[in-house]
Amino acid sequence: MDADQFTVRAFKTDELQRVMHINTVCLPENYSSFFYRDLYQKYPETFLVAEADGDVQGYIMCRVEKGWSKLGMLTPARLCHVVSVAVMDEYRRRGIGRALVVEAMRRGRDVYGAGEGYLEVRASNEPAINLYNRLGFQKVKRNYGYYMDGEDAWVMAMGLNGF
Repeated sequence: MDADQFTVRAFKTDELQRVMHINTVCLPENYSSFFYRDLYQKYPETFLVAEADGDVQGYIMCRVEKGWSKLGMLTPARLCHVVSVAVMDEYRRRGIGRALVVEAMRRGRDVYGAGEGYLEVRASNEPAINLYNRLGFQKVKRNYGYYMDGEDAWVMAMGLNGF
């Protein structure tokens, strides 16, 4: 499969079971169907899927929050928070994760007025950290014991104005 043989598009509600399956297979943190539906109802423009070979192979879901800038400025900000992103193992390293994050951040900025994007990533997940660095995210804080298994998370953030 070439990198351009996938499509990033809006999530459809009849794809919920597939998205939940991807989450269960790829990530130790799992959510209830209510959680997915609630995020989709509130922020449909930043709940995206990547389709390849006739099926959904990855997803991203974000929420938009009002809070303080994550980039070290004590200023209020509208934040596009990546809640979860995952790509099936056999479809990784093909640009899908990158395309999902880029499109979600673009929509968070253009549709919801977010000025910053941020996410938490496992401190041990070097491939994801490297991807986020290449996209312009920077480590801004370490959350000790963030995950249920006790692993730390890096909070990574970026401005979206020039994104």
